[in-house]
This record gives sequence, C-alpha cells and structure tokens, in this order.
Amino acid sequence: MTVDPDRHATKMAKKKAARDKIMATKTDKKGLIIVHTGKGKGKSSAAFGMIFRCIAADMKCAVVQFIKGGMDCGERDLINAKFSDTCEFYTMGEGFTWETQDRTRDIEMAQAAWEKSKELIRDPSNKMVLLDEINIAIRYDYVDINEVVQFLVDEKPEMTHVVLTGRNASDDLIEIADLVTEMELVKHPFRSGIKAQIGVEY
Repeated sequence: MTVDPDRHATKMAKKKAARDKIMATKTDKKGLIIVHTGKGKGKSSAAFGMIFRCIAADMKCAVVQFIKGGMDCGERDLINAKFSDTCEFYTMGEGFTWETQDRTRDIEMAQAAWEKSKELIRDPSNKMVLLDEINIAIRYDYVDINEVVQFLVDEKPEMTHVVLTGRNASDDLIEIADLVTEMELVKHPFRSGIKAQIGVEY
C-alpha cells in the first residue's frame, strides 16, 4: 500500500496536537500506588524493572521481600553488591508457606516485614518502595488488608511510589491503586516439566 507522505505528515501533526492538548491537563507530581497481580509470571520482574530505573536515575529506593527467603534472587544479589547505597534491600520472609509449614512463624515474619515497609515508606527520601509478594501475605491473613489500605491512604508521602506484587490482590487494594496490571497466564514451562531457571525466574 502506498501512503502519501504529505497526507501522513498532516495526519500525524493532528494526532500530535490532540496528544499535546491531553498531556497539558496531566501532572507528574503524584506518588503512585502500583499493583502487579495475576496468575502470569513477571509481576516481581516488572517491579524490579522500576526499581532499576530509580537506581539509574539516582533516586533512593527500597525493597522488602515478604515471602522469598533462602531462595536465590539475582536482583537482590546485584543490588546488594552494586547499588546498596541507593537501594536498601530487606528479605524478611523465610520461603513459601508450604516450605516453612509454620503459620505462627510466617505471621511473625510478615508482620516484621510490614513494620519495616512502613518505616521505609514514611521516609520521604525513598522515592519508591517495592513490597514484593505482599499480596500473598495479605491473602493468607498474615497482614491485615485494612491496615495496609489505611496506611497507604493516610500516611504515604505524597511523592512516594509504592509497588505491591503478588497473586490475588485484594479488591480493596485495587480500589485505592493508581495503576493495576494483571499478568495473564497463557503458557508456563512448569506444565511441560521444566523447573524455574536461573536468569529467567531468579
């Protein structure tokens, strides 16, 4: 198909003018509540992508991991080795619930992780705080969803971004969030007998 260059340029100029008009009504002066949920892979990976953007921009940030404990984590290793001056990293969980098999201990660890999370979020020097797998802790009632929602609404500094990951995000959390992405599972190698692999999952 042949496209007339002049007609194309005119069309794009109109699109740009319309886009500029829309953008003039928007602001970038708001810290976002961001939720990554769903059965598909990539929730934490996408969140760590934002953390690395903050690091690249020399923006102070922090990570709290609610579930992953003794498991290897490439992002944690890299941040602790190279970027610990910019990004604080706390692994507060001890593994998945079916590994620990100790609900009381899981609750204690999740509560400690939530207290650390609140401390980091309250610090206005942290421009982004990632709460990795907190949705799982909330789902199992290790952390009270009402307390999380109230804290984010009432105490989160205006310009701080908070990212919350994990399956089965609460409807109450989704309601207050500014950005929600649901990762949809289409195909997974585990179903074909392939375990998690370094460089892909961790």
